Amino acid sequence: MSSSLRQTTSDARLENRWEAFEAEAMPHMDSLFRIAMWRAHDRAAAEDIVQETLMEALRSFHRYEAGTNCRAWLVTIMHHMLSKQWRKDARLQLVADEDERISETIAYEAPMPQGLSDDEVLGALRRIPPSYSQVVLLADVEEMAYKEIAAALQVPIGTVMSRLNRGRKLLRTELAAYAHAHGIGDDRERTPPRR
Repeated sequence: MSSSLRQTTSDARLENRWEAFEAEAMPHMDSLFRIAMWRAHDRAAAEDIVQETLMEALRSFHRYEAGTNCRAWLVTIMHHMLSKQWRKDARLQLVADEDERISETIAYEAPMPQGLSDDEVLGALRRIPPSYSQVVLLADVEEMAYKEIAAALQVPIGTVMSRLNRGRKLLRTELAAYAHAHGIGDDRERTPPRR
């Protein structure tokens, strides 16, 4: 086989691979961005996470089985990438958290909320352990099925179900404490009793 024929064949394979990747992976960019935004708390960082995830997915696309759940596959890649990064940054984060707590203590001003906002809900979600909050996010925000979450996180479905149940309870407790501390929902007359 001549050199130019090999190059043409290689180019065609690469083009087919790129087209398949675009068709399978790119429709999930919004979902990946929402997950990255929740994890990174910063638009630029979230965009970087999505870009790195897609680059890794493209490099590994030969291992993807066409017709399977591409979103779960992409979330798995993102999860592994973020877990590796989290382990690497764990020590730095401990120092940053302590600095943040000191700054918050010094600059604390009691908020006067009218109700729970998205920021309070996301804040409460961030205060519960990541193993629970991640499952709550994937199930309740991204509307992924238990099976998809189990595949993405590489845990049994039963683990997903128990983490989701526990995560929702922890989130409810966080939000109830916040609401109580800020006088939200104290008006019992507005809420009819359960039957």
